[in-house]
Amino acid sequence: MSLRRFLEREPGLLRVGRPVSRHLEAAGLLKALDGEPVLLEQVEDSALPVAGNLYATKEAVARYLGVEPREIIARMVAAIDRPTRPEVIEGPAPCQEVELGGEEVDLGRLPLLFHCAGDGGPYISSGVVVSRSPVHGQNLDFHRMMQLDRRRLSVRVVAGRHFHRFLEEGRRIPVAVCVGNGASVMLAAATSVALGQDELEIANSLEPLRVTRARTFDALIPADCEVVLEGTVDLEERAAEGPFVDLTGTYDTVRQEPVLTVERITHRADAVWQALLPGGLEHKVMMGMPREPTIHREVTRAGLRCLDVSINPGGCSWLHAIVQIHKQREGDGRRALEAAFAGHGSLKHAFVVDDDIDIYDPLDVEWAMATRFQGDRDLLVLGRQSGSSLDPSGEPGTHLTCKVGFDLTRPLGEEGRGFERAVFPSVDPHDYLPGRDRR
Repeated sequence: MSLRRFLEREPGLLRVGRPVSRHLEAAGLLKALDGEPVLLEQVEDSALPVAGNLYATKEAVARYLGVEPREIIARMVAAIDRPTRPEVIEGPAPCQEVELGGEEVDLGRLPLLFHCAGDGGPYISSGVVVSRSPVHGQNLDFHRMMQLDRRRLSVRVVAGRHFHRFLEEGRRIPVAVCVGNGASVMLAAATSVALGQDELEIANSLEPLRVTRARTFDALIPADCEVVLEGTVDLEERAAEGPFVDLTGTYDTVRQEPVLTVERITHRADAVWQALLPGGLEHKVMMGMPREPTIHREVTRAGLRCLDVSINPGGCSWLHAIVQIHKQREGDGRRALEAAFAGHGSLKHAFVVDDDIDIYDPLDVEWAMATRFQGDRDLLVLGRQSGSSLDPSGEPGTHLTCKVGFDLTRPLGEEGRGFERAVFPSVDPHDYLPGRDRR
């Protein structure tokens, strides 16, 4: 499903008809409506409307995929394990209906948002970057990009990731920045997979996907996205990137980053620009949710019955994970904690609960900690380890952090009987109070 098809079908879409400035005002409005999908129909100094907050909840992603929220992880695991090749469209695709090159290339025509007063400049925050290596094949991932002038952007490149490796090996490589994608492409691009695995094939296994060839280099891009910027990232040309608000809602530092020079812009004739609010719920869902299947796989590989995983917004959808297991042996809780940290390298705190705990209810998880946890017995402290650069409490420069796991599972057998929850009869109050509204 394309982004525009999702907009047509999304029942809660809010349409803003009055003009909105892309300098602070648009981001402020998206923040005020965080979690609710919004279409800004008139953005000042741009012919393109802006859509944001689209995939801001698991329920929205589940509607997109046509599954229940608890089925998303299984769907993603299956797509990672069994990727399939998408349909290739020969000739101009919908994302290439309009093509601009030479002096026509001007980033000022696009509604790049200036989000917060302390930002370094206008940003592309929703761009899926497609790159290709002659050795390793194709790669998709996200990189925020700060506008420098009409044609150039500074690109945040995280060391150690596949794109960084492509850039280190090639020094100067072509890329396509695809804006305005369906949830399947965005989830696939945010998923950590083996080097050489094409994330477009994962997206195609989530739902059928059409792809087309980029205009300036040999790569496949989503045919039904809205806008594509093609150009070259040069490792030797660097410029300041930042400040910028990151996933934790705090400012990331200013760095000297590689520069992307845009050589070609293609887009749909009636393109919609996709905004992704930094630190907002959509940012959290799109970052955190793709780590849930990797944790699930590691816990399962450890020989445990993993029922569900939640990387929740309370932990910035990055630093905390709650793992639900069906406990079969004493020690399963600790083994699940160790596997969770192996499944997500940036994880700081992990919580393992039994199958009677609702991992989407923070009060239920806290109840498990209050009634089933003893610090001298159930706490796993891993000491100073490599953590996330997004954690402001980590050691500056090295990002070393203390990783801690909490085993909130009850004992098995007779010893665990005192930990069981009372079960009340199931009664529908509307049968007794017919005038009461159903919620």
